[in-house]
Amino acid sequence: MLSFSFNNNKCNWSLSMKDRLRMTKKIGIVASLTSILLATSATASDFPSSMKLGTASQGGTYFIYGSGVAKLIQEKLNISTSAEVSGGPIQNLALVEAGQIDLGLTSTGPAQQSVEGKNPLMPGSQFPNLRVLFPMYQSAFQMASLTSSGVSTLEQLNGRTMGVGPKAGTTATYLPSILQEVGINVTPRFGGAGDQAGQLQDGMIDSLGLAAGIPVTAFTQVEAQNAITPLGFSDAQVKSLTDVFPSLSPMTIKAGTYKGQNQDVQTVSMWNFVVANKQMSNDLAYAITKTILESNDDMMQVHRAAAESLAKNMVFNGVLPIHPGAAKYYREIGVDVCCEVE
Repeated sequence: MLSFSFNNNKCNWSLSMKDRLRMTKKIGIVASLTSILLATSATASDFPSSMKLGTASQGGTYFIYGSGVAKLIQEKLNISTSAEVSGGPIQNLALVEAGQIDLGLTSTGPAQQSVEGKNPLMPGSQFPNLRVLFPMYQSAFQMASLTSSGVSTLEQLNGRTMGVGPKAGTTATYLPSILQEVGINVTPRFGGAGDQAGQLQDGMIDSLGLAAGIPVTAFTQVEAQNAITPLGFSDAQVKSLTDVFPSLSPMTIKAGTYKGQNQDVQTVSMWNFVVANKQMSNDLAYAITKTILESNDDMMQVHRAAAESLAKNMVFNGVLPIHPGAAKYYREIGVDVCCEVE
């Protein structure tokens, strides 16, 4: 009960104990909400106004996926983020390490190569500034020829030309060596994935090989006008390759992935991750990781490969340390991660 008394022209307020408890509770709620709002505002104000994200050539899965990540960051964190065309995973690692871009898409093979001091763009550096944020998907080494060419097996490519994407990309770095390991020697041709799709259609190259999410956009671009024949490895070749190259995993391209593909195709793959520089704030790393991993439906609209963009797949990172801000998110949702550093 709230009562009033007047004494010497002054207004005195007296509250019952029940009313005091109610008012104290309301004040506490308001204070808590205010603290949360102020903390959120302070954190957001510390975020940069813009960021750059390194992808790869246009027409490849990296560029498409990276554009989706950039759009979500811009929409949900209010940070203007541009998806930059680049030479691919190897160059992205060098650019992030040097602080020239904020985020980069990469894969386990180039990451391992870099921490061993063998990145061709920064030889000798062991890339101490790289930190992982979240998993993307597996890049399957996918190869195809025009059905009209008569090439239906990898062995028929021996001595012929193959488009392998940008010179510093995952495909160009690894696929020729992978093929050599099983006795197939191709003459690599370098260029953007979209451009090389056109070269395959025009007969300027005999085949096209790309390490990308399934399906690879360049292949669907070709098969819109020309029938293609996906090419793969035998089971014995896959086992041999995964023994020789620890960063590779077996993978199956399911029948029906591409027009006229009537059977499964066996190949190998590498896992992809988004990386940042260790100088990125913990709050920002946390916010980016949480935003992308909790927007999987949105990312699936960008590319089907995002079906593998799940927190649990951080287990496939055994190369680079995880950013402390990202690690905080994984701890919150109960996902164990390795390689955490402060």
